[in-house]
Amino acid sequence: MVTGSKKNSDQKITKLAVLAVGGQGGGVLTNWITDVAERNGYLAQSTSVAGVAQRTGATIYYVEMCPDTGRRPVFALSPAQGDVDILIAAELMEAGRAVMRGFVTPDRTTLITSAHRIAAVSEKIEPGDGRADGPRVHESARQAASRYVAFDMEKIAVEAGSVISASLFGALAGSGALPFPRESYEETIRASGRGVKASLVAFGMAYDRATGASAPEPAEPAGKTDKGVSVHGPDRLVAEWNRLAARAGGFPGPVAAMALAGLRKVVDYQDLAYGADYLDRVGQALALDDAAREHALSTAAAKHVANAMCYDDILRVADLKTRTAREARIRREMSVRENNVLQVTEYFHPRIEEVCGTLPARLGRFIENRPGLAGWIDRRINRGRRIRTDSLTGFGALWVIGTLRPWRRGLLRHQVETAHLERWYSLALETAGRDYALGVEILNCRRLIKGYSDTHARAHSKFDRVLSGLPLLEGRKDAADWLRRLREAALKDEKGDMLDGALKTIATLEAA
Repeated sequence: MVTGSKKNSDQKITKLAVLAVGGQGGGVLTNWITDVAERNGYLAQSTSVAGVAQRTGATIYYVEMCPDTGRRPVFALSPAQGDVDILIAAELMEAGRAVMRGFVTPDRTTLITSAHRIAAVSEKIEPGDGRADGPRVHESARQAASRYVAFDMEKIAVEAGSVISASLFGALAGSGALPFPRESYEETIRASGRGVKASLVAFGMAYDRATGASAPEPAEPAGKTDKGVSVHGPDRLVAEWNRLAARAGGFPGPVAAMALAGLRKVVDYQDLAYGADYLDRVGQALALDDAAREHALSTAAAKHVANAMCYDDILRVADLKTRTAREARIRREMSVRENNVLQVTEYFHPRIEEVCGTLPARLGRFIENRPGLAGWIDRRINRGRRIRTDSLTGFGALWVIGTLRPWRRGLLRHQVETAHLERWYSLALETAGRDYALGVEILNCRRLIKGYSDTHARAHSKFDRVLSGLPLLEGRKDAADWLRRLREAALKDEKGDMLDGALKTIATLEAA
């Protein structure tokens, strides 16, 4: 998006700041900006102030430039509030921080930012969805800047096989904020001598977007989840998949989209029979639902039952780590060329619980029910493992574990997870018959359970603690609202202090 009108700056010294986190090429971009200024007869100076760390704080690069009139100007070493002509942010939230710091002003600053997101540490550590509100940042940036240029420059860089510094440079050139011709920007890239071809492609694509020479990407219709995934395989399996997909597609509108996504997930996780089981479970919720309630119960069931059926176990982890698509993604993200060797080390820390869960149910329970034997085995296996999947032995070991998927239903972990799913799902459906909204909230509580190993155990503990408040809530008109508050409190912090406080509040309500 490009908003506002082009600013005709009459300042003698042009002041430009770049905010970028580690790995985004902020230093390269700053050098290019300095070089293109000098190519056009300007004097330029660049400085940088490093953030706390590469991924927890952005580095601020600062450039001042002015035409060379024969007199040496006095350049500042860092940007000041209200005194920046051009602000370039390599990620959306960095643009928001620049606005908060006062670097962006409506009478002066051209703000150029990539619209993609890199989650901040504060967003990652929250157990729930801690992401900040992107649309709100866009709106604040539009209001704060004289001119606002924003689109996904990271995507452009990836498509071109380059890095985001090249597309940011193209957006700067296309914005017209500096009085330099396009050719001088491109010559600057050529003079750098590294990754020139890909950088020029990314530069050109971003330049066209900034100038409006290329159309913006069409927005995907809201609520659309079916990507039209093509299915290949034996005719019998394809026919069965089409039958299941048609069955899911026949559900009411809001349920069908979620059920199709869930069906793809559970079939990929196990097999077509597992997908049929999934649709049967969704059908149980659908039988209790109606359009007057916008099918909230069955939509929640379609989402959370799929996640519950696709728990993370050793088989799933091994399968994902040996897929061709994963290696291709790592190569793309790390910019590894096809003729280069990619070495990948996988880290595992198996506990006795994971080992027993991967054994046939009777054998696994035999070990778990004998603490002495379980402890003896745990002392010998409960240690960090590093497996090199670029080696035949390392990859082969994980691949063999992944091929055990057809036997998953007979393993102890599957029986434990299925029993837990049935208890939770039956509770939700039974409750929905008395209190529809409360039944929906019980289904939504499933989002508390995630992860693998210790993370999964802690998530289960929070889930149980949230539902422990259910007996105190049933019969209240605001029971669903209170259960939602308990769930949100559990998602807010890792230690669970907020959840403890919320449970104490509910106890006082019962006493009152």
